Order: sequence, then structure tokens, then C-alpha cells
Amino acid sequence: MSRAADATSRPLAERLKVLAQHLLPKQALTRFAGVVAGARLGAWTTLNIRWFIGRYGVDMAEAANDDPGAYATFNDFFTRELKAGVRPLASADLVCPVDGAISQFGAIEGERIFQAKGHHYSAAALLGGDSALAAHFHGGHFATIYLSPRDYHRIHMPCEGRLLRMTHVPGDLFSVNPATVRGVPGLFARNERVVCVFDGPHGVWAQVLVGATIVGSMATTWHGVVNPPRPGVVRDWRYDDRDIRLAQGAEMGRFLLGSTVVLLFTRGPLRFEPAWAPGVAVRLGQAMAQRR
Repeated sequence: MSRAADATSRPLAERLKVLAQHLLPKQALTRFAGVVAGARLGAWTTLNIRWFIGRYGVDMAEAANDDPGAYATFNDFFTRELKAGVRPLASADLVCPVDGAISQFGAIEGERIFQAKGHHYSAAALLGGDSALAAHFHGGHFATIYLSPRDYHRIHMPCEGRLLRMTHVPGDLFSVNPATVRGVPGLFARNERVVCVFDGPHGVWAQVLVGATIVGSMATTWHGVVNPPRPGVVRDWRYDDRDIRLAQGAEMGRFLLGSTVVLLFTRGPLRFEPAWAPGVAVRLGQAMAQRR
């Protein structure tokens, strides 16, 4: 089906929402949201957190601190820690690195990654134009997981890995909700993102943190906040001279307001869990795939 035919097959309300995003001042909204989310506003912050919990059905029983009034900023609440033991790790080569919902997953066709009906993007585009890095993943495997506002927003390791590099790729800030994924071609390779590359038990793999409208910033455990600043150019960090190793299930980063992660794995045997399907809710630590 052509892009034009696919667009007309989607509901009018959905198409209008996507169109509105092309017109919104997304960068300005995101900067404003980042300032507000990081501000210590006392009772107003608590009121906002309580509203958010009710609006999105956040399960505070899982939080290490379940008192909305205990969080000094909205970002502190949004990146809240979980109680110990609520996300046990399954016995699997690859475990789910986040709470969220499966967007898509499967084989990378050459260098093409499936986004939604009628939409693909290339591994090189996702990785900031680095064709040499992308070549590792040609004919490999991918998984895309969407984090909704209600989800836990720390990101963990699907398997152990030694950090090789991190790249901040500037870009758009479209929403990454399912309607926008269906309506914006190459969305994940257009939005701002942080590419984290590791060497693991089965070779090189990547975890890409994709930004979105009002995602104030993204952070990693070894670097801290990556963005802002947003200088508008690709920034690359190499870790050849440092031995940064993270165990399976260890925290590796977080979204300060939510988004999407895209995982890339090299070619070779990989079997996703039979229960996996687009739209299915998943949790950190659940079995994702076996590499044998």
C-alpha cells in the first residue's frame, strides 16, 4: 500500500492530530516542560503529581516511595525508583529493559527496520548516519518498546555489556504515541535520540533512547544528563579507555518524561518470546528472547 493510501485509511481524527504536530513549536514546548518538570514548586508540584497519578493510573504501590508529597520535583516523581524485588529477572539471554508496550519487533530486512504499516527506516539513519556501525545490524534483529506516561521510566540492560560509545543525535521532537508512529514516516530516525552501543555475550548491540515532545531530557548512569544542551550537531563519546560494564538488569539510563527505546542486535539465531506481539504490555525483567 502506498503512503498516500495508508494515510487516507487512518481515521480523520488521528490524521489531524499528526498534522497538528507538524505545526506545534515542539522545541519550545519541550524546553518549557523541562524547566517546569525540574522546578521545586512545593504544593503546586505535589498537586501536579497527584493529578498525573489519577489521570494516567500510575501504580504507586510499586514505588520505593509511594508518597506523592515526598518528591521535590516532577522529574523526581517521573523517574521514581521501584521497590526492591518487584521486577525479578527472568532466566533468558535477553530480558525486557523497560516497562511499556511492544511497538514492533522482528528481523531487520537488510538494513530496513519496520516502524508501522507502510513505514520503514534504515539502521544507518537511526544511528545518526553511521553506516559502519549500522552494518553490524544488517540482517539482524530489532525490538521497539513504547513507554506510556504511566510507566516506570528508568531503562535497564537486556543483557550484560561493556560500553563502547554513546552518540547524541539531534532531531525532531514528534510524539511517539502509536498514532504518530503510524502517521510520521521514519519517526524514530527523525526524532532526537541517544544511541548507546555495547559489546555483549553475542557481539555488538545497541539501545537507542528516542526523545519526543516534552521529553525534557535523557540521562545515562555513566554520563548523567545528555540533553540539554542541544547544540544541534551530532555529539559522540568513545569509551575505549574506560572499562564500563553493566550487568543484565542494571539501570543504564532514564527518560525525564517518557518515550521509546529501540534495541538492535546482530544477525544470528534469536527467538523472541511466543507471547510477544505488537501492542502487548511488557515489564522490565520479563523474558524477551533467546539467542540460541
